[in-house]
Amino acid sequence: QVQLVESGGGLVQAGGSLRLSCVLSGNLYSIYIMHWYRQAPGKQRDYVARVNFVGATDYADSVKGRFTISRDNAKSTVFLQMNSLEPEDTGVYFCNAQNRYNGNNYWGQGTHVTVSS
Repeated sequence: QVQLVESGGGLVQAGGSLRLSCVLSGNLYSIYIMHWYRQAPGKQRDYVARVNFVGATDYADSVKGRFTISRDNAKSTVFLQMNSLEPEDTGVYFCNAQNRYNGNNYWGQGTHVTVSS
């Protein structure tokens, strides 16, 4: 059973930074492509970024140049460094693990990020 546990959310002023972490347990970390998604209040869940096992990354246009996704394979952990935060970045941030062989997806419980203006 794959489990994902996020941490690092909180309240920050606009222009500030936060670093989110997500730890995967229960299976071989290397078979998963890791993603971050976010969901603003009253809105759908949106893609933020992804990183594969060799470190190739991709970002949503809205966060390019401000957010950095990375992973520590030895610790089965993915990070999201968020800089120059804006009130529009407020939401619940979810970690997602996608099995690169069968496509199965797993989600964490989410961590709240609030950016005040």
